[in-house]
Parts: sequence; structure tokens; C-alpha cells
Amino acid sequence: MPLLLSTGWMLGSGVLVWWVLMPAWSPRRRRSRLRDLLLEAGLPHVGPGRVIALSGAVGGTACLAMTAVSASLVLGITCGLIASGLPLAWIRHLKRHRQEELREVWPDAIEHLASGIRAGLSLPEALAQLGEGGPEQLRPAFAMFAADYRASGRFAECLDGLKDVLADPVGDRVVETLRLAREVGGSDLGRLLRTLARFLRDDSRVRGELESRQSWTVNAARLAVAAPWVLLVLLGTRPAAVAAYNTAAGVVVLAAGAGVSLIAYRLMMRIGRLPVETRVLR
Repeated sequence: MPLLLSTGWMLGSGVLVWWVLMPAWSPRRRRSRLRDLLLEAGLPHVGPGRVIALSGAVGGTACLAMTAVSASLVLGITCGLIASGLPLAWIRHLKRHRQEELREVWPDAIEHLASGIRAGLSLPEALAQLGEGGPEQLRPAFAMFAADYRASGRFAECLDGLKDVLADPVGDRVVETLRLAREVGGSDLGRLLRTLARFLRDDSRVRGELESRQSWTVNAARLAVAAPWVLLVLLGTRPAAVAAYNTAAGVVVLAAGAGVSLIAYRLMMRIGRLPVETRVLR
């Protein structure tokens, strides 16, 4: 009975932690944090429900596999809770990778746009041209903008659609700059775009240098957190270790270790992280 109660307490604590850490996906909200994360990761066709289902499937599979190998439900639940966070971690990795790629190509896209405007193209035509001759990573978004503009002719609404497709902080700034230039007018748009491209290129170079120096801190934090749990999986094949973790004290040790690992990892990442640009112009 104490073991059953301890296991239930551990499972309930893990579910509570998962509920707190996972982004909210309330159907009443127009845009949930998880949905925004999927858009920023370049997965617009994947819904939050699929991510939740995948997390449950991965966690359940890991739980069953570890339980079968170690004959310990406690170790199985522990591995299942850890594995259930892997899909979300992978999506966040895709988001960071996509933002890095877009950060590299935006200066070229803006200079291409400025060249089109200097050549006499209208602003919608210059934007549509990026769907054919712009950077490869941005072509689908601007091709969609061109199709929407040909169908409706409503520039402001097409810009809103472009922002939703790009789902990128730099893209938000560029779109709002173009919207302001369209509404206010003026002849300095080309110079403004070239200045913005130069600023973004300098910012990308400085951030790349900082990230390369920061990478060893991030990797060390991940290794420090992952090493004890890899060791736990290996110990799960030894009957003596399994018997120790099947006790109430063993459950408390696992729960405390999970809490300490989570707090330490988030603390290390918060101390060593670089400022992240958020989408404030959505």
C-alpha cells in the first residue's frame, strides 16, 4: 500500500508539472501558445491535439518498454514522464533552427525588395517578385502573398496573411514597415529598407558569434541533466537497483531528483540564454 500511494503521488506530481510547463491550449483562445510555437517552427498544418497525442504515445511507449525491461512500474512511469516531453523539445529545436535560417536570409530578401522598388516596381509587385527570385526559405510565403493579392487586391489583408505564414519576429517588423510605407507614402522606402538590411546583417553576425561561444554552456547543461537519467536506465537492468527504487524511499528519491534536475536545467538555461526576440507586432 505505501508503494502504491507513493507511485500515485509521483504520477500525480509528474502530471501537474507537465500541465504547468506545457503551453495552454484552451479552445476558447484564438491562438494558444502551443499553436504559436507550431507556426514559428514551420509546422502550420500540425495541430496542438496531434502534439499532445504524440507526447502521450511516446511517453506511454517509453513507460511500457522500461517496465518490461526492469519489471518496475516506478522506473517505467519515470521514463515515460521524461520521454513525453521529447516531442515538445523537438518542436522548440525546429523553431530555433528556422529562426536562425530566416535571420540569415532576411537581409538578402530586403535588399532584393529595395532593388525592385528602385527599379520602378510597385510595392505589391516587388513583394510578389520575392516568391520567384527571393531566398528559397521565403519563397513559399511570398508566393502565397502574390496569389492572395491577385485574388483580392487588398494589400493590408494580404500583409496580415503574410505575417501569419512567416510567423517570424523579423518578418513582423518588415511587414509593418511596408504597411506604414504604403499608408503614409514617401520616397525614402528604398533607403529605409537598405538600412534595415544592414542592421539585420550586423545583428545576425554578432548573434552568431555569441551563440557559438554559448553553445558549450548549453551542451554542458543538457549533458549534466541527461547523465543521471541515462544511468538510471542502465541501473534498471539490475535487480538490486530495481528493488531499491520500488520502495517508498526510492520513489521519493526519484521524484526529488526529477524536481532538482528540472529546476537546475531551467536555471542554467535562463542564466546562459541570449535575449530572444518575440513577436510583439502580430
